[in-house]
Amino acid sequence: MLLLSEKDIKKVFTMKEAIEADKVAFKLVVEDKAQAPIRTNIQAPKYDGSFLFMPAYVEDMDLASLKIVNIFPRNIEKGKPTAPAQVLLIDGTTGEIIAILDGTYVTKLRTGAASGVAFDILSKNDCKIGALIGTGSQAEAQLEAMVNVRDLDEVRVYDLNYERTVDFVEKMRKELSEFRTKIIAVKISDEAVDNADLLITVTPSTKPVFDGNKIKKGATVSCVGAYQHHMQEMDPVLLTRASKIYFDSKEAVLSESGDILIPLEKGIISEKDFTGEIGDVILGNVISRENDDEIIVFETVGVATQDLVVANEIYKKALKANVGKIWE
Repeated sequence: MLLLSEKDIKKVFTMKEAIEADKVAFKLVVEDKAQAPIRTNIQAPKYDGSFLFMPAYVEDMDLASLKIVNIFPRNIEKGKPTAPAQVLLIDGTTGEIIAILDGTYVTKLRTGAASGVAFDILSKNDCKIGALIGTGSQAEAQLEAMVNVRDLDEVRVYDLNYERTVDFVEKMRKELSEFRTKIIAVKISDEAVDNADLLITVTPSTKPVFDGNKIKKGATVSCVGAYQHHMQEMDPVLLTRASKIYFDSKEAVLSESGDILIPLEKGIISEKDFTGEIGDVILGNVISRENDDEIIVFETVGVATQDLVVANEIYKKALKANVGKIWE
């Protein structure tokens, strides 16, 4: 069994590779080639936390996986990851665990890469300004994915805690120094989204974190954080203005995401407003952006197939590079 830490993974795997791996995963989802039951969610209300168990199996790949990811938002106050996790990669021919990967980092990669996929195939080619709302543990990879797929002049970052926002921006300026994009901390949400071509929200908020009326024509918005029914980052107004609405998995989103479920229940939108799944766009079965004025919304809650595909690509590269530790 191969043990792979975050440091090991960074030696052999990039965000660009994660974006391409997510594209494969999203295609497997819509082709019905992956068994990935909706995650098991066990609440830990004493700590505002939840334990999530996410299995997947792809027969054509002879692989299975299980991710254990625990969401504890209060960890940010302790300087700890808000989503600690491990991914088990399993040989589908023998049932043996062949690798254990740092699931916290795998989750960051594949979740950030989902926004990268959406922006790569749904956003305008000529994007200049990005916006990021949220600076938790998932935010770094979200920002990295954004600047990987579009050559932006600047990205504005907003969080409820301005001091934390400044610290985040300083860190990311160093980590993403290879990109020409200017990363800026702002004090209000409106300032972040003003004239933004791309917007990512990645927070545990239970109320909208931006004004949907202020999103410009032509913008592409990726909402990442609302993985439970009571969570709602997106202003429902945006859904009424959007030309197209896409999901990573319709089944998963309609089982979990308050961003979509709450407006559905209130009658603000209906299922006829949904355009389709991102995997079908990649396959050419569903239409993509048709002009530069359309507002596009992408809602993602994450699917276990992403973990399986990304973990397998990392595993293969690590074996080739002789990276990681063998546990016999």
